[in-house]
Amino acid sequence: MNAPVNPKKLIRGALGDWEVVVGMEIHAQVTSRAKLFSGAATAFGAEPNDNVSLVDAAMPGMLPVINRECVAQAVRTGLGLKAQINHRSVFDRKNYFYPDLPQGYQISQYKSPIVGEGEVTVDLPDGETIRVGIERLHLEQDAGKSLHDQHPSLSFVDLNRSGVALMEIVSKPDLRSSEEAKAYVTKLRTILRYLGTCDGDMEKGNLRADVNVSVRRPGEPFGTRCEIKNVNSIRFIGQAIETEARRQIAIIEEGGTIQQETRLFDPNKGETRSMRSKEEAHDYRYFPDPDLLPLEIDDAFIERLRAELPELPDAKKARFVSDFGLSAYDATVLVAERAAADYFEAVARGRDGKAAANWVINELFGRLNKEGRGIEDSPVSAAQLGAVIDLIADGTISGKIAKDLFEILWSEGGDPREIVERRGLKQVTDTGAIEAAVDQIIAANPDKVEQAKAKPTLLGWFVGQTMKATGGKANPAAVNALLKAKLGIE
Repeated sequence: MNAPVNPKKLIRGALGDWEVVVGMEIHAQVTSRAKLFSGAATAFGAEPNDNVSLVDAAMPGMLPVINRECVAQAVRTGLGLKAQINHRSVFDRKNYFYPDLPQGYQISQYKSPIVGEGEVTVDLPDGETIRVGIERLHLEQDAGKSLHDQHPSLSFVDLNRSGVALMEIVSKPDLRSSEEAKAYVTKLRTILRYLGTCDGDMEKGNLRADVNVSVRRPGEPFGTRCEIKNVNSIRFIGQAIETEARRQIAIIEEGGTIQQETRLFDPNKGETRSMRSKEEAHDYRYFPDPDLLPLEIDDAFIERLRAELPELPDAKKARFVSDFGLSAYDATVLVAERAAADYFEAVARGRDGKAAANWVINELFGRLNKEGRGIEDSPVSAAQLGAVIDLIADGTISGKIAKDLFEILWSEGGDPREIVERRGLKQVTDTGAIEAAVDQIIAANPDKVEQAKAKPTLLGWFVGQTMKATGGKANPAAVNALLKAKLGIE
């Protein structure tokens, strides 16, 4: 996409400004109980080589059989990416030295992938929205894992991942900064999790990124790219792009040229290092796998899957803005995780949407983040938080008491209304009782009274003293009205 160059995204070199160009290849493990071409389990954490069938081990005469659910998951993902679903796709053999893939080749897709061009809309932290083109999505089998730290002179091989289904999602080179790349991967991960096609767990290796980085002078043609393999966290993706871009800029400015190659990012040293020269497609000697017929998908299959799709983040965000009156920013925060969006909606249903969003984002999310918990582990249920908001709305408790009540619910649980009754937390709305407290504070602070008449902002001090005197139970509106009348402040 030939968007105008944003000066804020340029990288300053010794001899001028440079633009970084980034394309991503995301390897997402398909959520499926069985592997792509065998019935072996995909569960994480099994003992080495427990989840290996005769097909995975490439025993003589064993033939691959396509897993229908993996195909369905790829189609669901394509639909979620607003992409073209190809009615005919072909599995190819990608020939390469795989020490942990017994066939000695990988079954992948080359010229005829299952999913064609699509698009992802990405909201950036500064409020800008970009659109990232999807080049293709294809299915392929994962390799096993080589273990080099179990023996002083031998390497061990664990084939549990061998044959596990991967979706390789290839973007167009539409990203122009490390921040854009991080936001893109975050949004793509959110979409996959909403769809249920990949859990996005990068710590388990279920989502990995190959990052293609090049630099150019603004407005010039693309430069030579280098691919950074297997980056396994969103933070590292950002660091790898910054590091590699600056390495390339330094080389070019010193009169050198960039060699197209595959590199690895070392987060401990903050550097990328050469892994091997970049292979081209012909190096892999692709050819159609003779053991697998072309995959044909009809419209009925696609439309059935389309009808079963959940509401996706962009649609949910738009609905939260229109139905609950939320800002675009608050709606973006709430839809980032499907479970969090569902929680908010349960709280907001039949209530003031903005009040619900404030409580969920500020109080609930803030406390969850502080304790390193997910929304699924929240000690305060949506029903409990909704009851707190109801108690504020009907004047039973003040906002300050509500925060105290939230703390009680977090640590002890219980029914909010019952707790308010039992602990005497009801808001004082009796103007006579409030007036007595106000009179006492005014009588005890004649100097402040005179100052307040000249400087009305001191009203806040009197409000604070009154709330303290009533244990935070006085109705704030009544306190303000009484103080203004008694102090003669408009």
